[in-house]
Amino acid sequence: MIRVLVADDQALVRGSFRVLVETAPGLTAVGEAANGAEAVELAGRERPDVVLMDIRMPKVDGIEATRRICGDPATAGVRVLILTTFDLDEYVYAALRAGASGFLLKDTPPADLLSAIEVVAAGEALLAPTVTRRLIAEFASRPDPRQPVPLDGITDREREVLLLIARGRSNTEIAERLHLGMATVKTHIGRLLSKLAARDRAQLVIAAYESGLVRPM
Repeated sequence: MIRVLVADDQALVRGSFRVLVETAPGLTAVGEAANGAEAVELAGRERPDVVLMDIRMPKVDGIEATRRICGDPATAGVRVLILTTFDLDEYVYAALRAGASGFLLKDTPPADLLSAIEVVAAGEALLAPTVTRRLIAEFASRPDPRQPVPLDGITDREREVLLLIARGRSNTEIAERLHLGMATVKTHIGRLLSKLAARDRAQLVIAAYESGLVRPM
């Protein structure tokens, strides 16, 4: 059973998402938060598998709440899926930097949202190719000098895999492009996660363009 916490400042939205989660097989809602501070508190108490997190909330916004949840060793295993009506690059970037594992708009079809929860709960990142392209175009040319991501320990093949991940390619597409087996692709990704101390695929995308490996399209 995947345990889900819903954080949104609008009661109607929270209730709608909770009903959707509760009616889906294999999912259960463990609480609702009306602001980021409540989300952090509930995440610490309930230890959900996934938090559906709005960005614009009072007291503590969703990005700061995500940063606190993902940065606390006690809740480091909690995955955050950002849901917002604001499709802005700055929000996407900040949310991923804070540790979010995915980003979706609130008008996402219900079936896709439920699928996204399962993907994120399984430890994967949910980052659509269109979002990836916008992120790279906007931010690849200005990496954060305060937190450089060294790629010295990465092999040439791992660099190729990392570049394709940053371009939004799936494991299947990476395997086809590099003429590799699926197991080999997964092995390379596992090594990249370990070498770059990344929690998931989204963090690999961040590492790719903050290191300068990826340039704007």
